[in-house]
Amino acid sequence: WPAVFDRAQGARLTDEDGHSYLDFFAGAGSLNYGHNNPVLKRALIDYIERDGITHGLDMATTAKRAFLETFENVILRPRDLPYKVMFPGPTGTNAVESALKLARKVKGRESVVSFTNAFHGMSLGSLAVTGNAFKRAGAGIPLVHGTPMPFDNYFDGQVPDFLWFERLLEDQGSGLNKPAAVIVETVQGEGGINVARAEWLRALQDLCHRQDMLLIVDDIQMGCGRTGGFFSFEEAGIVPDIVTLSKSISGYGLPMSLCLFKGELDVWEPGEHNGTFRGNNPAFVTAAATLDAYWADGQMEKQTLARGEQVEQ
Repeated sequence: WPAVFDRAQGARLTDEDGHSYLDFFAGAGSLNYGHNNPVLKRALIDYIERDGITHGLDMATTAKRAFLETFENVILRPRDLPYKVMFPGPTGTNAVESALKLARKVKGRESVVSFTNAFHGMSLGSLAVTGNAFKRAGAGIPLVHGTPMPFDNYFDGQVPDFLWFERLLEDQGSGLNKPAAVIVETVQGEGGINVARAEWLRALQDLCHRQDMLLIVDDIQMGCGRTGGFFSFEEAGIVPDIVTLSKSISGYGLPMSLCLFKGELDVWEPGEHNGTFRGNNPAFVTAAATLDAYWADGQMEKQTLARGEQVEQ
């Protein structure tokens, strides 16, 4: 880029020469609440100044407990979502890898179905369920155990929903290995801002239930309020088996991701899936402050929907 940036506040970046830019990129969706949001900055500074724990591995900390309690009370319980919360690592692709790994462990099968134009991350497991040929080529090795299916409206309405997918599942001669799970974005980001209809998502959930497959919603790009509701799948009225979150979950742009899953899927052995930077406590602090400040009263969702209507007009 023809600039070297130095400071940022709200929706604006300032380069080293003092030029101000309106930031429409917003950390690829990681800065829903703006750069250096004053509410979150205050919480972070206070925590650092009192020598709060920065790196906590898997230890119990007051910051982790506060986030988990706030997430449960502000986000999960009001939506009647029965999820356990896992910290799989600092980035979105870590969350996807843990979701794929868990689904395969639960079902005892290797295959995972993804969709045309999907994007789920840059590590090998995530690339295997990503559609972009350029990104897939960067792996340098065969990407296996993933099968693509047509995303909503891929055939411009000429083919009934899931005709191909369901036929392959039911035909013993199709060559499709029985999938452990299906992974989907409700709105594809990197793939071109393709929006799945609510009825398509409901039909997908129904298909997964009938065919004994887990439904994974990758909400890394569109969750945390990007579409209005905290989770992008709320509008469709579905309850995925597994959900991945990252991007704006920390609120401040600090690395953090979550893998959420129904309680009966918790088959992890102690230490079976770990990582050094899962305990990013400053991210827990700003995440809890974000939920308290912007999600406890429902105003954030209303404002986002109103802005969406304004932009559409």
